Amino acid sequence: MAKSEIKVSANVVDTVRAQVAGAEKHPRLNLLRNVVSRITTPLLPDDYLQLANPLWSARELRGRIVEIRRETEDSATLVIKPGWGFSFDYEPGQYIGIGVLVDGRWRWRSYSLTSPALKGSRTITITVKAMPEGFLSTHLVSGVESGAIVRLAAPQGEFVMPNPAPPKVLFITAGSGITPVMSMLRTLARREQITDIEHLHSAPTEDDALFRAELAELASAHPSYRLRLRATRTEGRLDLDRLDDEVPDWRERQTWACGPEAMLADAERVWSAAGVGTRLHQEKFAVSRAAARGAGGTVTFGRTGKTATVDGATSLMDAGEQAGVRMPFGCRMGICQSCVVSLVEGHVRDLRTGDEHEPGTRIQTCVSAASGDCVVDV
Repeated sequence: MAKSEIKVSANVVDTVRAQVAGAEKHPRLNLLRNVVSRITTPLLPDDYLQLANPLWSARELRGRIVEIRRETEDSATLVIKPGWGFSFDYEPGQYIGIGVLVDGRWRWRSYSLTSPALKGSRTITITVKAMPEGFLSTHLVSGVESGAIVRLAAPQGEFVMPNPAPPKVLFITAGSGITPVMSMLRTLARREQITDIEHLHSAPTEDDALFRAELAELASAHPSYRLRLRATRTEGRLDLDRLDDEVPDWRERQTWACGPEAMLADAERVWSAAGVGTRLHQEKFAVSRAAARGAGGTVTFGRTGKTATVDGATSLMDAGEQAGVRMPFGCRMGICQSCVVSLVEGHVRDLRTGDEHEPGTRIQTCVSAASGDCVVDV
């Protein structure tokens, strides 16, 4: 499943050391990075590390595409070997950000992981469907080559399968919405947790269905996993108002749904009307910003002493750049973690969720706004 696409400049500020996401989970590696950082000052450790291995980076997560597997006519699976600092303890269903250098610009998008979430892994996979309006998705399917170095953002997302799995599960997927569920199914199979699972999947034709052969093999090996593939060009779209005809006990099942926005809206309506909305888990293709609230405030950039007075909808990154502060940045959409800094005083609000962050926490300046006067460590 893909998220919003964006273009960013390749001229990332190279004198600000950004924190690698997840560094706190690897204290020894992080200590080594800090030692290297002191030794190489005023140059960045990356100036030396990348000469030895392009996957060694003290500033950002990187990966190498080691294999590209065609899935359908317009989709492919990319096998990626992450570099220094990547943690494989993600949960099945989460997504990852990927940045690819194309024509001198880093272009970012996030995709659901399709690999099983198992410790001890050495690679991850994403499966990309080329979209007519998506430049990067088309490039990843048809233009990128094995061996290419990409930037990565740490796995995230709340659309996950718990461990152990619920006794009764319903998956409703359509198109590339199968991708996060594929990670769940592969993980469940390897954990030997294929419980009572009903899976309704839709695609324009059978040939367009991602992972069709693997899903069929899974159904053959596990009778408790029941797959129904719907070819919408000949059978029409799934009518959730008639779900009783497909899965009579759907109200009793924990349900994970991923697909087009209209399908998810129908699911939310049907589950709410049945009084079982808490059993519906959805992954949506687009992430919208929370409604702006709060009066903003005066942002002080502690290291420079510069200030900016902004409203509650202006990101700290925009505020800093307007004030002439050299702000670290990467994707500018909350994926890559390159802009993470410490909040020294005051409070800021996450523009995506509305959550407030307190002093002493680390924040992403590209998706955070002032919630009153505040001081950030830039």
